[in-house]
Amino acid sequence: MRSLYNIFISLMIFAMKVGALFSYKLKKGLAGRRQSCDIVKEAFSPEDRVIWMHAASLGEYEQGIPVLEKLKANFPEHKILITFFSPSGYDNVIHKTNIADAVCYLPFDTPRWIGEFTSGFNTEIFFTVKYEYWYNLLAHLKSYNVKVYVVSALFYERQVFFQPYGGWFVKQLRRNVSWFFHQTPTSYGLARTIRLNNSSIAGDTRFDRVKQIRDRDNFVPFVQQFKEDMSLIVLGSSWETEEQIALLVAYHEPDVKIIIAPHDLSRTGTLQQLFPQAVFYSELVSGQPLREKQNVLIIDCIGLLSKLYSYADVAVVGGGFHSKGLHNILEAATFGIPVLFGNKYTKNPEADQLLEKHGGKSFENETQASDFLIKLLQNPAMAREMGENAAKFVSGQPDATRLIIDRILSE
Repeated sequence: MRSLYNIFISLMIFAMKVGALFSYKLKKGLAGRRQSCDIVKEAFSPEDRVIWMHAASLGEYEQGIPVLEKLKANFPEHKILITFFSPSGYDNVIHKTNIADAVCYLPFDTPRWIGEFTSGFNTEIFFTVKYEYWYNLLAHLKSYNVKVYVVSALFYERQVFFQPYGGWFVKQLRRNVSWFFHQTPTSYGLARTIRLNNSSIAGDTRFDRVKQIRDRDNFVPFVQQFKEDMSLIVLGSSWETEEQIALLVAYHEPDVKIIIAPHDLSRTGTLQQLFPQAVFYSELVSGQPLREKQNVLIIDCIGLLSKLYSYADVAVVGGGFHSKGLHNILEAATFGIPVLFGNKYTKNPEADQLLEKHGGKSFENETQASDFLIKLLQNPAMAREMGENAAKFVSGQPDATRLIIDRILSE
């Protein structure tokens, strides 16, 4: 099975190289991985003790960062490494202030690449977030007695571990992972069925993260000036369907203010065609004044979304109307506003929980969503009650980070 796994990795590398001829995102990822070894060699020496967090993308980074910050507070002399698989995660973090001494792409999971990458520093604690497992990496770290953890672990029945051919993968996890901190009782129960007994339920660290976000300074220049005293809808990480919702709402409620933060900034040209009277955030920053009845603001930069939710009366979170996956609904819910999204979110247990608490609502299509959103705008008491439910849902969650840190420090 190890040989088959390595063949799979080789095929994946080949496929990414071919795909890079047609995909800018894949091309960036390949180029970034070529630089990873040089980045860590420049940042670390062989004597440096390193705490290493790996996150597939931005969502996993947001889950892991509260744990990483607490570990750094407890081990201030250690250096910090953050690795990503996805360009979207890397691009969002590399341009922000962060606590890492080095941020780079995770090299491909071959023994040669992993050996070269890790040779220049001393990893003492490694954790990966949610459900990304690279077996050569985990085996290599275990061979050096590194403490390996999985934070906000999320097991589900369709994973390879629960298939007839999944025994080898389970054996690797059992051998190489020190402890699994599960998001949910369901995930914990599934892990126990395959004898991953080195597990406990800690909860979802994203709740800790969004509580931090709620309590910081969330001022964004020009947004209050844009909103004035009108109702404001924020579309976070929007795709086409969410933008159709905005079109329908703008038609029926012409005085409502709408902010659109697209998932992909390359779509800003399409958004300008949909909303020809819209203003770009970069235009406000450059000094262009708002025109009368200019009720749509398009965010053409990254890093503002979680702060923008603090100005919203209602949030529409993208990704839930197709298989790409629902984006972070907790960043909106923490500010005590109704959160609306599509109903395709199989890997997001927090979505079901928010619906149960009546702090959010999901829909099959844009017509249903826009009808309900208009209803919310016309019924402030209903919107206020949903928002209060959302805030209570977030505030009532346990301190997952503390449970995780207490366990790590006790070993």
